[in-house]
Amino acid sequence: MNYEFTEILETIRMTEIEHFDIRTVTLGISLRDCHDRNLEITKEKIYDKILRYGKNHVKNAKEVESQFGISIANKRVSVTPISIPFDSLSVEEYIEISKTLDKAAEDIGIDYIAGFSALVQKGMTNGERELIKAIPFALSQTKRVCSSVNIGSTKAGINMDAINMMSEVIKKTAELTKEKDSIGCAKLVVFANAVEDNPFVAGAFHGVTEPEVVLNVGISGPGVVLDAIREAGKVDLQTLSEVIKKTIFKITRAGELIGRKVAEKNGVPFGIVDISLAPTPAEGDSIAEILKAMGVEDVGAPGTTAALAMLNDSVKKAGLMASSSVGGMSGAFIPVSEDMGMIRAVQAGNLSLEKLEAMTSVCSVGLDMIAIPGDTPASTIAGIIADEAAIGIINDKTTAVRIIPAYGKKVGEMVDYGGLLGLAPVMEVRTISSQNFVSRGGRIPAPMRSLTN
Repeated sequence: MNYEFTEILETIRMTEIEHFDIRTVTLGISLRDCHDRNLEITKEKIYDKILRYGKNHVKNAKEVESQFGISIANKRVSVTPISIPFDSLSVEEYIEISKTLDKAAEDIGIDYIAGFSALVQKGMTNGERELIKAIPFALSQTKRVCSSVNIGSTKAGINMDAINMMSEVIKKTAELTKEKDSIGCAKLVVFANAVEDNPFVAGAFHGVTEPEVVLNVGISGPGVVLDAIREAGKVDLQTLSEVIKKTIFKITRAGELIGRKVAEKNGVPFGIVDISLAPTPAEGDSIAEILKAMGVEDVGAPGTTAALAMLNDSVKKAGLMASSSVGGMSGAFIPVSEDMGMIRAVQAGNLSLEKLEAMTSVCSVGLDMIAIPGDTPASTIAGIIADEAAIGIINDKTTAVRIIPAYGKKVGEMVDYGGLLGLAPVMEVRTISSQNFVSRGGRIPAPMRSLTN
């Protein structure tokens, strides 16, 4: 990758004026060689391996920050989905593993470690079932551990038994972390078509087809895109798409450069650059503000989904032109609590859960960081997850649900986590029941498009 001097000058402008940063450099580490019949030896192997590869991760990333003058907001680690190498463990033993992960994360100086995960789209092993049962206790007894469960895929269909189990897990996690506005649920993602090289937490894990260790980078940059759209003025939509693509091209180039330099310093292979536009609670660093700059009065107006589809498509096209290492989810994220524009749209009554669901059909992930009343039934949460999974498997894309049934909270109240997790108004949820549907259980068969061989 050779860089022109003009590209470097433009990158400096983006970092100084337009809130551009690298959202995360995530070190993926395989734990498949860490199992032992003795749990204490297993824990020691996990801790030692994370320390061996990760002890200088934060220091090396900070050196690259200083060298290039581009902020790297987060330095993180993902590991092999824990249920895979440690499938023989019990609930209590999985909880012990989560505490080991938490200790390792603390000792290498990172805020989150992801991969307390299971892939159960077609069914569950005994070990995977035990891990899922352990999730509420793991997330309530640790500070840095993040969890995810993949419950569906285009090839396998949707595992409704797993969805029903996860809806109860989400409710239990909310209860066990109620003293902190049910923050445990902010560290728990339910996926369909999960990707193996996602650098963004809470849903990151180090996939089984990944190498021993790898460095993946997730960029940011909604503020840069927002300023470019505003500067473009009143142009037609095709011209506006070109403006977005040119901007994303520059962001992707800068992001890959930073990722490769951090990988080089860590002495590990570089993996992918995830070009997803990831908002923050900072003013101007907002997907909602981008959509408004494109022309909708507020998020939720007719035309919002079309504007988001165009934005997401432009991001993907530009990224593929800029780099041969684009991966992860690469599009636009719409987390409510992490985007001030989304928060205001919900508070104004312009953005509903149903409209957000429609928007997820054309963006990178799904229903993200959404607070709902604490008394929402588990069956309703299961229905929400099933709806989102259906969008994913029919469209052959990643979808996810990170939902927070805020314990003791009602519609209109707020949950406030601070930092990048932000704050969210509790949103209204339909009270009509999906109990009789979700309680049928079993598996929704894979769609026609799964038959591609």
